[in-house]
Amino acid sequence: MKADGSGAVLKRERVRDHILQLTESLHPGDAIPSERSLCDTLEVSRPTLRAAVDELVAAGVLVRRHGRGMFVAPEKITQELVSDSAGMTLPQASGTWSSRLLEFTTHAAGARVGRRLHVSPAADIVYAARLRLVDGAPMAIEHLHIPADVAPSLTAGELESGDLYAHLRERHRVQVSRAVQTIEPTVVSQAESRILEVPHLSPALLFERLTTDADDRPVEYVHSIYRGDRYRIVSRLSLDSPPAPGAASAAGLVPGMAPGTAAPW
Repeated sequence: MKADGSGAVLKRERVRDHILQLTESLHPGDAIPSERSLCDTLEVSRPTLRAAVDELVAAGVLVRRHGRGMFVAPEKITQELVSDSAGMTLPQASGTWSSRLLEFTTHAAGARVGRRLHVSPAADIVYAARLRLVDGAPMAIEHLHIPADVAPSLTAGELESGDLYAHLRERHRVQVSRAVQTIEPTVVSQAESRILEVPHLSPALLFERLTTDADDRPVEYVHSIYRGDRYRIVSRLSLDSPPAPGAASAAGLVPGMAPGTAAPW
């Protein structure tokens, strides 16, 4: 016997599959049929149709434009993970990436950041917030914390152009070696929604990363909010043989690193 409400769920799934099939034959920016047309074609009510569309908007498949209808969303920015003998590396992500500095200052680490960087809460850190853009569109907000004694002459310009790790290596003699990163789902705050140009409480990905140098000294702690509707991670997994002795585990994966950044190991 079917559970209560299962009929509505199946109808919504049928609508969702139909719209997904439509989008596969269209291009980003193309309009999809009107609500009335889709309801007539699929023989469903408007609430059922809108529930399915809401899911696809949240997933970044469709975008609504007030007074104009529904359109196929821009393609997602893909960051691929590639396995090699040393762990996971990050090829260049799709699109043209740039940065805009939102804040740049030096202040005391505080208890939370101090614990992550293994420094005193009173120790000075360089803090920077920067907006990451792809082809001119906002993609992520990064909050970087770097111990002041790691790169005392770090400039705002270095955070807006080029590869930060290359700057650390070439200008500050800091050789990044490894990184440990976590990823979890979240939603954007009101302030983040304004900067990323998405609705309040839109789905997002929260990345936290601790980067260390060749001497295992923490040199960078970053937490970032990436748009869930535009950013995705792709992994290629080899399942035909056991891992080599000493091979890196899944805990060492580093999706979400600033695209274009050289792999830290």
